[in-house]
Amino acid sequence: MTTPAVDRSYATDVDLLARVLVPYKEHCKYLQSAHVTSGLEGTSARCEFAIPESCYIDDTGHLNSVEVNIAYNQMMYYLVAKSVKEGLLAGLDDWTLDDFWRHQLPDILIARFAGTYRRPVNPRSFSGEMAFQSVTRREPGGGEPFLHAETSYRYWDADGGRCDGRVTLAFVNVR
Repeated sequence: MTTPAVDRSYATDVDLLARVLVPYKEHCKYLQSAHVTSGLEGTSARCEFAIPESCYIDDTGHLNSVEVNIAYNQMMYYLVAKSVKEGLLAGLDDWTLDDFWRHQLPDILIARFAGTYRRPVNPRSFSGEMAFQSVTRREPGGGEPFLHAETSYRYWDADGGRCDGRVTLAFVNVR
């Protein structure tokens, strides 16, 4: 992973966020803001979310696993797009934003998603954070090369709700 010698910090890029969320239906745009940092500690995003109404089920009163996954996707897509724009992640050094838009939906795959729910999180207003733990290029024998990324995430709210987990990503068709 490319890590700058000094910490860099980026406030929400409103235009980039709007473009990242284009594939989502209007009532499924949960990510409100994202502050990205990159430095010796790695590359991460700290985000704010709001889910006024679940997109698929009656109100459960708490953040559920489907919404955790959707919020993670939005947070991850934004962090990858911002990382591409600013040159923050190894393996994506030669990507342009046009490359990201082309790869966003078909080629960035969740290979493994795990979560632990410690206390119910209020979906109406909550915070989240995700970080890249590692990004490595893999070239399986006879197969196409891909990027393997280990990430972590966590969500919390003002009332002590919290959940966290780990996600493995595969960036395919990256040549």
